[in-house]
Amino acid sequence: MENRIDIQQLEPDAFKAMFALENYLHNSGLSKTHFYLIKIRASQINGCAFCINMHTSDALKQGETAQRIFLLNAWKETGLFSKEEKTILAITEEVTLISQNGLSDETYRQAEQLFDGNQIAQIIMAVVTINAWNRIVISTKKTVV
Repeated sequence: MENRIDIQQLEPDAFKAMFALENYLHNSGLSKTHFYLIKIRASQINGCAFCINMHTSDALKQGETAQRIFLLNAWKETGLFSKEEKTILAITEEVTLISQNGLSDETYRQAEQLFDGNQIAQIIMAVVTINAWNRIVISTKKTVV
């Protein structure tokens, strides 16, 4: 694998800004379970092995079950996820795959029934943030070690 630039080393202020957003999200009230489901699912969609590895390991340490992680890419076909989690996963997929149809009205209405405006904003920002990290990692070919 070819060596590519290290953005964190070359542009540390950019990484500080990304980490500030991460810190905001960690303190936002979004549950750790919801946060990891977003991170893992978006990373699966984007094919980011580095992030999948990191976030599944972190989720397991936080008490997430291996079974739920194994079945995350088939969440629609299992009863292992709550209504709130399924809505968050739908938002994650629709925002990550924004060029297909974007966040649908149906999913947004479902979110409004389950979450307040601040929580919806936090969910969307968590999805946006992991997508940014996935793009940084994939573009710079950061590898799993």
